[in-house]
Amino acid sequence: MPARNRDLKGAAAALALLLLAVPAITQQQPPITQTFITISAPTIVLRNVRVIDGTGAPALEDQAIVIADGKIRSIGPNNSVQIPAGAQAVDLAGRTVLPGLVGMHDHMFYPSPYGEGGRVPGAPGSYNEMDVSFPRLYLGAGVTTVRTTGTLEPYTDLQMKQAIDSGRIPGPSMYVTGPYLEGAGNTSMLQMHWLTGPDDATRTVNYWLDEGVHDFKAYMHITRAELAAAVKAAHARGAKVTGHLCSIGFTEAANIGIDDLEHGLTVDTEFDPGKEPDVCPGGMSAPTGAVIAAIDLNSAPVQNMIHTLIAKHVAITSTLPVFEPNRPSTPRILDALSPQARVDFLAANSGRGRSGNTPAGNNPEAGRGGAGRGAQGLAVFKKEQAFEHMFAQAGGTLLAGLDPTGYGGVLAGFGDQREVELLVDAGFTPLEAIHIATENGANFLAAGDKIGTLKPGKQADLIVVRGKPDQQISDIENVETVFKNGAGYDSSKLIDSVKGQVGIH
Repeated sequence: MPARNRDLKGAAAALALLLLAVPAITQQQPPITQTFITISAPTIVLRNVRVIDGTGAPALEDQAIVIADGKIRSIGPNNSVQIPAGAQAVDLAGRTVLPGLVGMHDHMFYPSPYGEGGRVPGAPGSYNEMDVSFPRLYLGAGVTTVRTTGTLEPYTDLQMKQAIDSGRIPGPSMYVTGPYLEGAGNTSMLQMHWLTGPDDATRTVNYWLDEGVHDFKAYMHITRAELAAAVKAAHARGAKVTGHLCSIGFTEAANIGIDDLEHGLTVDTEFDPGKEPDVCPGGMSAPTGAVIAAIDLNSAPVQNMIHTLIAKHVAITSTLPVFEPNRPSTPRILDALSPQARVDFLAANSGRGRSGNTPAGNNPEAGRGGAGRGAQGLAVFKKEQAFEHMFAQAGGTLLAGLDPTGYGGVLAGFGDQREVELLVDAGFTPLEAIHIATENGANFLAAGDKIGTLKPGKQADLIVVRGKPDQQISDIENVETVFKNGAGYDSSKLIDSVKGQVGIH
């Protein structure tokens, strides 16, 4: 063989060996996820801790939790729990452990910064996928499971879920909702497909189920025929459909067979005197605050709607943070925002933004209910809180989410914590609010056998907080460590790692 050929053959062999070695070298490098894990061992014991189990039961004092192989092995009094030999013991005196939050309206996108305080009124908007900042913020705040409840980049969400599940990036367990099922007429969001009829709704549902999404969300301009087709196709394959509706009232949607309704009374147009079949009155901002303010919650129409939802097992997802008026900015929100997103948020929050003087001004997803500033905005917000409490007290299933959109001040994770606080403000006890934000969501996702409560045999998804959130609900913000699948993540490290990045990625 000529020398030149031998040299080429030798070089090719060397290159092949190098390429074969690359995966092994790569696998030896610790994934970015590992840098945030501070408690990790085959067996871990959390000692001297208060336990809120998520069922609504009172907290238990002086408990020990044994975690082994990613699951809860046992929970009991410190002096009676058997501690396995070689277990890593963590003293949590002064701390409370509760289940990881289950966020049921937790998008992975955020309004794109526009500059000069927001988007020009009437101009189409877009939303950036927060593939780095939001997974870390959710997990860092104690949200160990999310339902995305509408996506504008379904493949990004599916790939993000795969990356989290494989440990390549830190983040919560994701239940990916497919692209919005939207009818014709939405001129404000360029990233949405408009359904062309029932056949298109069926085709869309089946296509995205084949791609791996978990469920679907109907949106504001969908027709009754399109919704019925989507529900039928989804149910045939074991999937569920929720909805942020406008063209269809809650009672109509329940009779069609929808499983869940987003946001509550503030988006239910069936009480609007100008409502026409299959038409969203007033475009993207109906019903108006005046309509909502005039509704009597004890009236027969409202009570009949509530009873219909309960009888047909239709849940409601509370998203109080995106409606909250006059909420002052907090340092942790400002620290998380990119410089331009911060400018937009501060302008919109002060009422100076070009997008208008309501929290909903920069976001069609939150542009409903007339929940703006001033006396009427506060009245609408309080009525929504009263409606949600009434619905749950009557036997309805209430879920908890945040909707990280609106005027830019509702951020992943932080908003989930605020949602629990606002449920307490609505009249729920802290234990009831925690139950709504944990076990209710888990059960709706058909995952209650794995997550949502703290019981032996369940997945070790739990939050360690400083204080007693069952006595002072604001302590739910004092997250120190978040366990997911038995690994303890440092909350501060996760949150600090994405300072200044919300609005970018």
